[in-house]
Amino acid sequence: MKFYPYKRLNRPVTLRATSVSLRLSDGTRDQLETIAYSTQQQTVALGIAGHSDWVSATIGLSATLPPGANAPDAAWSDLRVLAVLTDGETNVRTSADLTRDAEDGHDWAGSLEVLRDDHLGRASLAVHAVGTVDGIRGRSIAETDRSWIVDTVSDEPVRGLQLDVQKASFKKSSRVWLQAYADAPWIVDASARVPTVFVNTDVEGVIGLLDSSGSGVDSKVRDLLVAQMATDVWTAVFHGAIGDLEVEPGGSPVFPTDWQGEVLREMLPDVVPGVQVEEALRQVHRRRTGDSGWVELQTRIHYAAVRRADASKALAYTIRSLEQMNRESET
Repeated sequence: MKFYPYKRLNRPVTLRATSVSLRLSDGTRDQLETIAYSTQQQTVALGIAGHSDWVSATIGLSATLPPGANAPDAAWSDLRVLAVLTDGETNVRTSADLTRDAEDGHDWAGSLEVLRDDHLGRASLAVHAVGTVDGIRGRSIAETDRSWIVDTVSDEPVRGLQLDVQKASFKKSSRVWLQAYADAPWIVDASARVPTVFVNTDVEGVIGLLDSSGSGVDSKVRDLLVAQMATDVWTAVFHGAIGDLEVEPGGSPVFPTDWQGEVLREMLPDVVPGVQVEEALRQVHRRRTGDSGWVELQTRIHYAAVRRADASKALAYTIRSLEQMNRESET
């Protein structure tokens, strides 16, 4: 929680995507269907139309300010509402002014242009209401409490963690660093643009097991294997995200704007339960960089990873299935 030395609105701005269109390389436009964005997931998927030649996207936006924004006795003047798209990977920030629908209304609307060359994957979209307070322009009055995700690659507006799974011979891979892990069935690379799981084709049977689609014992073992792999992935990406935080001058950590921020927001409620995610982030950062508490936190991190991987569900399903198979074999 941040503290401000002036009055602000005490509720967040609500943001919605209302339309999405792509400008193609031949100058034409493709108006995408509403399945390109999800209000529930708060995500826009610009790869949904299957175009490989789009140049820019125009996202229609609607924002609703909380009550009190237009109050006659408000502590601010010169109210502006800005949509801001931030890409932590390419370090590009794009902003656009929204306009008020009615003179005394709370709804603001407009559009934001996304240039494809400015982004490699996911960017974060937020809305900020700013005004002049005590003679100082541009002070933050309110903002969205959770940013939308604009995914320039995905064909599905899903907010969750996106993974790249690759098969490789660790012994013979051109990625020399994999050779050090030749006896591991898989390795998670959390430093990549998209978290990547490398599956070792040198481990006999692992690829066949992961690719199996039957309903016998193989499928049960596969489900357990996938759950274990997912647990490893969530653990690795959490450590990767928490270990690469930007810190404000006052020492407070800042949520990343890419997949790392999504991982932290997803897992922190289980790592430090009972507090807001901003406070949870500060507590975890203090323990990681301080003298004590980091080792004790590993159990909570592992628990959060197990929950995200649905490991308990996979184990319970496998046990029930094996028990049923045993009963059938005895009759």
